[in-house]
Amino acid sequence: MSIAIIGAGVGGLTAALSLHAAGQGDILLLEAAREIRDVGVGINLPPHAVRELSELGLGDVLEKAGVPTSELAYYDPTGRLIWAEPRGLDAGYKWPQYSIHRGTLQRLLVEAVRERLGPSSIRIAQRVTGVSTADGNKAVIAAIDQTAADRAVSYTADVAICADGIRSPARDSLYGAVTPLASNGWVMYRGVTTSAPFLTGRSMVIIGDETQRVVVYPIADGVINWLLVRPKDATRAEAELGNWNVPVSTSAIAAFVKDYRFDWLDVHHLVASSSESYEYPMADIDPLPRWIFGRCALLGDAAHAMYPFGSNGASQAILDARVLAYELATAGTIDDALRAYDAQRRPVASEVQLANRRQAGDVMARVSALARSGAHGDAATELQDVERRYKQLAGFDVDALNTRKSWSVSAASR
Repeated sequence: MSIAIIGAGVGGLTAALSLHAAGQGDILLLEAAREIRDVGVGINLPPHAVRELSELGLGDVLEKAGVPTSELAYYDPTGRLIWAEPRGLDAGYKWPQYSIHRGTLQRLLVEAVRERLGPSSIRIAQRVTGVSTADGNKAVIAAIDQTAADRAVSYTADVAICADGIRSPARDSLYGAVTPLASNGWVMYRGVTTSAPFLTGRSMVIIGDETQRVVVYPIADGVINWLLVRPKDATRAEAELGNWNVPVSTSAIAAFVKDYRFDWLDVHHLVASSSESYEYPMADIDPLPRWIFGRCALLGDAAHAMYPFGSNGASQAILDARVLAYELATAGTIDDALRAYDAQRRPVASEVQLANRRQAGDVMARVSALARSGAHGDAATELQDVERRYKQLAGFDVDALNTRKSWSVSAASR
C-alpha cells in the first residue's frame, strides 16, 4: 500500500511513524515549507497524547526534552487560588503530561521519521494545491515543486492523508470550496522567556476571568511559556485568521497584565522580558460532515481545527494518526479502514471542537462570576466538574486511559 501524507506537522509526522510501526513501508510526506525549522512557542501534551508517542518509542526523548507537568491551577485576577488538581503521573496516570516547545517536538518527530523511514521520506517545498480520487481506488495529489521553478507536479497513492492545517488546500479541494474559519473575536498573544521556576517548578497556571486570561507553564529548565487571550482591539485592522506566527510588540502585550504581579509569579515582568511575542486571532472551523473522500482522509487541523483550550489541538491530531494507522493495518480493506477511522474519530473530535468553544466563553463567565462574588468554593466545584467531563470527552479520563487497549499493531494482527 502506498501512502502520501500532506503536511509534516505534528499530526502528519505522527501518522508516518504510526503507519511505519504498523508495518507500512511505502510512505511519503509532502511538506510545503522549504525547510523544517523550530517555530512556535510552547505546547502541552496530556497523558493520552504522551501514551501514543511513548508507544511509538519516543518516551525517552520526550522525558529529556520536556517538563513533566505536576499540577494545573486556576487563579482569579487578584492572584487568589480558585482550584488546583494534580496532573500526569501525580494524578494516577500511567503516562506523564509534558510541556515542551512546539518546535522541539516537531524536530524530534522529524528526526524519528528520517531515521526510521529514511532521509528522503520527507519531501520539502512541495506545496499541495489539491487532491482528487481516480477510479475510486487511487488518490491523485497536485502540487507545486518550489525547488524546480514552481513546476507543477503530481503524486499518486493508494491513500492520501491530508494533514495540511487549518487552511488546508487539500480539504478545500475535496469539498469544492474554501472552508470558512470561525472566530469568537478574541486574540491570543504568545511568547517564551527565561525565568526562575514558580510554584512547584512544574505548575501550569491559568489566571484571569472571562475578560482576559493568562496561561503560564515551563517548557524547559529556566524557560517559561506564556499566553494571553483577550478580546481583539476594535481600533486595529483585522488580522489574518489561521496564521500562528505574526509578530507583535511585547511592550504592548505587557501593558495588558500590568496588575498581574503576585508574590508567587510576576506575570508583567515575565511578558515584558520576552524577546519576541506573537499574535494569533482565535480561529477554528465548524465540525465537518465527513473526513473521507474516496481514498483521501482528513487528519488534525485539516479535519477539526479548534480553539487552543484544553491542550488538545495537537493531542487530537496524534490520536487521529494512531487510529488511522491501526485501522489501515487491521481492517479487511482500505475502504473499510477509512470508514472505521471516520466513525471513531470524527464524532469525538467534533465534540471536542464544540467543548473548546464553550470553555472559551460560557464556562469562564460562570466561574468568574462566582469568584467575584466570593464563592470560590462554588467556582472550584464548577471547574472540577468541567475538567472531569472534558477529560472523559477528549479521551484522557484517568481510569479509561489507563485501561484502554493499545492502538499499536503487532505483526500477528497485520
